[in-house]
Amino acid sequence: MNFLENYEPLLKAFWYIALPVSLFFALQTIMTFMGIGGDDIETELEAEGHDHTDMPFELFTLRNLINFLLGFSWTGISFYHAIENKTLLIGIAVFVGIGFVALFFFIIKQMMRLNENNSFSLDKTINQTGTVYLTIPEKKSGKGKIQISVNGSFHELDALTENDRIETGVMVKVIKVENNAVLIVEKI
Repeated sequence: MNFLENYEPLLKAFWYIALPVSLFFALQTIMTFMGIGGDDIETELEAEGHDHTDMPFELFTLRNLINFLLGFSWTGISFYHAIENKTLLIGIAVFVGIGFVALFFFIIKQMMRLNENNSFSLDKTINQTGTVYLTIPEKKSGKGKIQISVNGSFHELDALTENDRIETGVMVKVIKVENNAVLIVEKI
């Protein structure tokens, strides 16, 4: 690292942080894509007993430290000559480092959403509201249809009622599922 000898101390410090952190980040990334990394998020979550809806990240981890130092050091190097006030430079570098950690949280949260089971099940319709699409005859004397939104997608499903006839366009609430095939609904 002879090229660092003539640099000012702060710039040297940024370089001394950036080089090993960048190397470590590159190795960590390669190992992650190869499936070798010991930092398996799913395992950490199960071991710590976190629910997927909670914030699934620990703030002080090696990965977050690396992300912070990566943003901090390279920002310091990049803007060293552009920003004369070194206190301001360090403040901006800290802000960018925190931004790197926040970006990592966002990316992991989005990846975890891909792991959610959003397959449709009639049981997910219980206590949900929908609109009658085809009139539902009284007291289970025949089937009608309702339109209902579950997990952001609309479904047209068979429905029965245990009460009076329900006309098209009326709002209904699903009270139970019969034979895992037909919804039992009531007027709202």
